[in-house]
Amino acid sequence: MSEEFKPLILVFSTITISDPGIDFAGNAHIHYPASSAILRLPCSSMIRPDFILHAFKSGFDGVYIAADGPDCPYNPDCVEKVGRRLEATYKLLKENGIEPERIKMAGICSVCGEAFAKGMKDLYETIKGLGPVKFKGQGESS
Repeated sequence: MSEEFKPLILVFSTITISDPGIDFAGNAHIHYPASSAILRLPCSSMIRPDFILHAFKSGFDGVYIAADGPDCPYNPDCVEKVGRRLEATYKLLKENGIEPERIKMAGICSVCGEAFAKGMKDLYETIKGLGPVKFKGQGESS
C-alpha cells in the first residue's frame, strides 16, 4: 500500500509583520498543515526567484509567501518589488516545468491567523491535486 502524499510547504514569513499572525494561529490553535516549514526574513522583498526554485529542488512541493504588504518597515517599495519578483518567479518556474499554482502569496498581519491557516489549507489541497513536483524532462521517456 502506498503512503498518502503529504505536500511539504515552505513559508516565507516576515519577522515584524506576518510572523505575529502565524504565531497567533498557533496560539489560538487554528490548525494548518503540519507539513510546513517557516523561513523568517526581515522583508518579503528579500525573496528572490532563485530561492523559490531552490525550495522546489530541495523537496518542497509548494511555497507560501506571507507578505508584509504596504506596512513593511524596511522597504517603502516592498509591494512593487515583491510583485516584480513574483512575476520573475513564475517565468522561472515555467522554464523548469513547475506549475505556478504551487505558490500562494497573501498579506498577513499580526491578527491574520485565520487567513493564514485558510490560505495554507487551500494551497495544501491544490498541491495534493497536482501531486509531487516534477521538473521539466523528469519522468518523460526519451
